[in-house]
Order: sequence, then C-alpha cells, then structure tokens
Amino acid sequence: MKITTQLNIIALEAQEKEAENQAFRAFLRTQEPADIDELAQELDAIITPQIDCTSCGNCCRSLMINVTQEEVRRLAAHLNRSEDNVKEQYIENGSDNTMMVVNTIPCHFLNNNRCTIYEQRFAECREFPGLSQPHFTNRLFAMLMHYGRCPIIYNVLEEMKRRLAFSY
Repeated sequence: MKITTQLNIIALEAQEKEAENQAFRAFLRTQEPADIDELAQELDAIITPQIDCTSCGNCCRSLMINVTQEEVRRLAAHLNRSEDNVKEQYIENGSDNTMMVVNTIPCHFLNNNRCTIYEQRFAECREFPGLSQPHFTNRLFAMLMHYGRCPIIYNVLEEMKRRLAFSY
C-alpha cells in the first residue's frame, strides 16, 4: 500500500476527485454499515502509524475547534490562569452563545507542528480524524470535507476504494 503524505498532492487530488468521491459516498451508503466500520478501523490501524502528524499539523492550521466549559477549566488550570483570562485570550462564543470555539485558525497552541497543550488538548483534537469511531457511513460528509486536508483520511479512503473494488 502506497502512502501519500504531500499536502499539495492531496489537496489537488481532492479537487480532481470531487465527483468520484461523491460517487464513493453514495456507494458506501449502499454497503453494510458494520462492515464499513470494520474496514475503516482496520485501515486506520494500518495507516495512522505510518503518518507522522507532527510533520503535517494541517488539522491544527485549518480547523475550527469547538470547546466545552470543562475544557476551558482544565486549560485554565494547566496554564495557571483564570477561566476568564483563558476565554478572553483564546476562546470565543459561537453565534448563539451556547458553543465556544478556539478564536484563531491556526490554533494558538500549535508550535512547530506540535501541540503545546497536548495532554490537555480539546476533545475534538483528541478524536480527529475519527476513523476509529463507529457509524462511519453517517460521517461521510465530514470525512470527505477533510479528505483534502488530512493525509490519514485521504489514504484510508483511497485504500477503502481499492479494497471495495470501487470504480468510477
């Protein structure tokens, strides 16, 4: 299995394969969801260890991260600051004031493609790219949205196409 990690190639292929990927999305929805979950998890276990996220960091440079009040509390304790100070400097309320997000893209806590708060990182960061989670076919929109951004997702989906003998 050939692993592609060059972000410029992945981004270009994402544009070139947009129609193919939409057809693949429709194809996956016709498959048994449990089988697709199993395949996604198998490929995640094979591909993820082959990709050094610290050589990429594209997710931290390009995604909006949702934050919970509990995460603000933990971050404030970690940084030895007040919650209000952490919110003022790093967090903003969403448009409906029920959600909070990190207030910059790229993330404040990215330095040399490494997370400076790694042990205290937000749940969305811990879970990304989410390939090990169940219900893969319910998350195809997000997977395809990140296909051109994340080498792990890109390679998993390309290998999935090959393993499922998908042709466009």
